Amino acid sequence: MSNNQNPPFILVDGSSYLFRAFHGLPPLTNSKGQDTGAIYGVINMLRSLIKQYHPSHIAVVFDAKGKTFRDEIYKEYKANRPQMPDELRSQIEPLHNIIRAMGLPIIIEDGVEADDVIGTLAHAATAKGIDTLISTGDKDMAQLVNKHVMLINTMTNQLLDVEGVKEKFGIPPELVVDFLALKGDKVDNIPGVPGVGDKSAQALLNGIGGIDAIYKNLDKIADLGFRGSKTLAVKMQEYEEQARISYTLATISLDVKLEYTPETLTPTQPDNDALKHLFAEYEFKRWHSEIASEVAADASAKESSGAVAPDTAPVSDISADNYETIFSEADFDRWLEKLKAAPLIAFDTETTSLDYMEAQLVGVSFCTAPGEAAYVPVAHDYPDAPEQLNRDWVLAKLKPLLEDENIKKVGQHIKYDKNVLANYDITLRGIAFDTMLESYVLNSTATRHDMDSLALAYLSHKTIHFEEIAGKGAKQLTFNQIALEEAAPYAAEDADITFRLHQILWEKLRKEEKLKTILVDIEVPLSSVLSRMEQSGVLIDSQQLKQQSQTLAKRIIELEKAVHEQAGETFNLGSTKQLQQILFEKLAIPVLKKTPKGAPSTSEEVLQELALEYPIPKMIMDYRGMTKLKSTYTDKLPKMINHRTGRVHTSYHQAVTATGRLSSTDPNLQNIPIRTEEGRRVRQAFVPREGYKIVAADYSQIELRIMAHLSQDKGLLSAFSEGKDIHKATAAEVFGVALEDVTSDQRRSAKAINFGLIYGMSAFGLSRQLAIPRHDAQLYMNLYFERYPGVLQYMDETRQHAKEKGYVETVLGRRLYLPDIKASNGARRKGAERAAINAPMQGTAADIIKMAMLKVDEWITQHAKQDVHMMMQVHDELVFEIKEHLVEEYKEKIVSLMQQAANLSVPLVVEAGVGENWDEAH
Repeated sequence: MSNNQNPPFILVDGSSYLFRAFHGLPPLTNSKGQDTGAIYGVINMLRSLIKQYHPSHIAVVFDAKGKTFRDEIYKEYKANRPQMPDELRSQIEPLHNIIRAMGLPIIIEDGVEADDVIGTLAHAATAKGIDTLISTGDKDMAQLVNKHVMLINTMTNQLLDVEGVKEKFGIPPELVVDFLALKGDKVDNIPGVPGVGDKSAQALLNGIGGIDAIYKNLDKIADLGFRGSKTLAVKMQEYEEQARISYTLATISLDVKLEYTPETLTPTQPDNDALKHLFAEYEFKRWHSEIASEVAADASAKESSGAVAPDTAPVSDISADNYETIFSEADFDRWLEKLKAAPLIAFDTETTSLDYMEAQLVGVSFCTAPGEAAYVPVAHDYPDAPEQLNRDWVLAKLKPLLEDENIKKVGQHIKYDKNVLANYDITLRGIAFDTMLESYVLNSTATRHDMDSLALAYLSHKTIHFEEIAGKGAKQLTFNQIALEEAAPYAAEDADITFRLHQILWEKLRKEEKLKTILVDIEVPLSSVLSRMEQSGVLIDSQQLKQQSQTLAKRIIELEKAVHEQAGETFNLGSTKQLQQILFEKLAIPVLKKTPKGAPSTSEEVLQELALEYPIPKMIMDYRGMTKLKSTYTDKLPKMINHRTGRVHTSYHQAVTATGRLSSTDPNLQNIPIRTEEGRRVRQAFVPREGYKIVAADYSQIELRIMAHLSQDKGLLSAFSEGKDIHKATAAEVFGVALEDVTSDQRRSAKAINFGLIYGMSAFGLSRQLAIPRHDAQLYMNLYFERYPGVLQYMDETRQHAKEKGYVETVLGRRLYLPDIKASNGARRKGAERAAINAPMQGTAADIIKMAMLKVDEWITQHAKQDVHMMMQVHDELVFEIKEHLVEEYKEKIVSLMQQAANLSVPLVVEAGVGENWDEAH
């Protein structure tokens, strides 16, 4: 069977994919707490399979409940498998319902496994010369492969034919059962022959033949020459009965009595109405949108033929019929007048790069009403490209309109367009809305906030994806190379979709006064502030970073040698597998945690705990930290200096984190470690321009202050209002000593409690952090809640509110949705409860620093201008360049403005430092 043929018969091992999806994919729940991750994984695989092969005959086969004939043969068969978790069991019936609604036959046969049904049907198809493709992740199925049967692992898209089986197992398909019988199978608890592994099984089978041949020729085993071959014959004889039983257990039945044949297993028409309902219930939004669109299209088709009432409108009626491509000055001028008269303009740029500092403008698009959009190409330069309007002429004409504060604009991630236009000396003003930010403020976790995702979620419309017109990978075209027949509809659609999305999202936000305020008064104006910061960039001392790279390289080599000495052998420190072997097998260090696939974890958290008792884990952590610092910062930052400005320009993201915090990329300024000497040294390379100093202003203990405000606990309010050291004050309360008698250890413990509680830390977590018995940690927490009862009340009420509403709120009313708050899985539910406690504090802190940035930016724009540059925002810190002679005066002003950013029940405190570099100022 050729790999390129579409086999007419496909058999899907539903049970294999159900377990793989459950254990291998991130857990998902809908808003009601129903687990949906395994459902999503299996359906996603089925949809991909059908899209790829368009089968004429298909069946999805699942294991039945209860025992099979193999359990009667060998009572320990699959005995080591844990009981099916409730969160997986609850997904089986919904999954079956969706598969049936998709029109796919489901087979579940009592007394046999899915493998046996698949084997029987594949065997019957082969007898009739029908090509069959078995979709599975189960290696045992390789025994079914022949010239008419292939396997496909849909999760990796790997095909396995006869030659593929030989390559993978080192034996032909007809010996796979013998291979499994000899080496056994831990997953199914097939015992095999002790001491026989992959290599010895391959040697036996290739040198002698199958099980029967081996037992007739035991004397030949010693001559095969593999390790252990001299003594294996005795062991084979001793365990013959076990090998024979293993052979029977591993053999897939080919003769199960079935009421159907391959020819009768055909897909039926999908029940789109049922699918629409099911996808809505389990909150698979993208699939729901696609199905809703199909249902609407069918309704529309019937309507046009008179089959349904005329008031049945399609969900997505978006068409490119009224899009224009502008080539003449007359048409451009006509559109310019239209834009000036419009109450709102959707605006978008098309460029050569996602890097706003390097991007060249290729064209601009506009929309003034749904469906009324135009694209103005100015720099498409592929061979035979039509003549286009001159870019400088177009921009000169657009500049007054784009810079007019009174002409309102909406964009999708319009900060990017603002930055691109800045390269052409145009300051985009009148930004009234941004659909990315509208979606983010409405619900930060409901969907991704890119245009393609939003169009599907809110308009049931599949947009033209960039890869569809530009291609993928190394050969992907830049926009200037794309033919206008494809580029123009894509660009005009961007503006049209933006306009339509705004109409829907704004209507939703208008009904929520607090959310509307966050959008209009914080997020949208902040995008312009961030744009100015991005364009300004930061100055980097590249020479200093190069020296740091050399120092780090030496230290990394030293650490590597030290680890090898401790391990007693050399190995690749970057290899998780080799590290697992050294730590947990060779050195017999206890396994604290396992990965989802059952391997011993070597995560940072695990190494941190092991480092308390063993030297190698601490060295590995240092090694990882330094290699990351070198590759991400000291090596990379000098290469990121812009050739035009001589500075590094990060990108700030407003719509990524769930809580409202900003993030940054290229470079990620939020992630430079501050607790290590090497990390602080990287900050020393962030320097001011000549004649300026660096000023770093940081909110002090802002989340604890927000906790005091939210909980209204009298003890916390009093401590902050009186300006006490909060950790000392907490220690005095918890340990029952006078403030002046608090020891440094007691303060450290109190600090761990204070910060641990705002992140929902348990007594177990606190005991690990303080390296004390769990009982003592619980005692500390009990004492804390006795002294600060308002905090406990706040936590209980917040958890309850989250369960009732599905979200929590910041002080300003930003909503933070918690999809797992009703999850049946206890760990995920507890995680959501911890997030419910922390999110209002983290989200409020994010709101406060955003409001501070707006205040400071307004003051800079009106009074300081070129004397102050807001360079960076990192967590609760703002970093500035200030002219040397104005440093003290302006530092005090910035501190004052930041402290006035919000009115809480306790004072906001800002600490500011000055230096010749960021580290010195922090």
